Amino acid sequence: MENQVKEALEKIRPMLQRDGGDVEFVSVDEATGLVKVRLTGACKGCPMSQMTLKAGIERYLRSEVPAVTSVESA
Repeated sequence: MENQVKEALEKIRPMLQRDGGDVEFVSVDEATGLVKVRLTGACKGCPMSQMTLKAGIERYLRSEVPAVTSVESA
């Protein structure tokens, strides 16, 4: 599951990087499906970062890796 999550994150990183941000994989709990990531660059202090995390990253990861239940910032 970790490799699937990392592959999916690689697909969405260019979109974040275009706006000066980025996302780093931190961990995944395979028992609960919780993925932890770290937003960096412009995303780190952006007021819209929670929306990016939930409406963007989490939604995409859940569609690509069905075992993912939630994404949180580390």
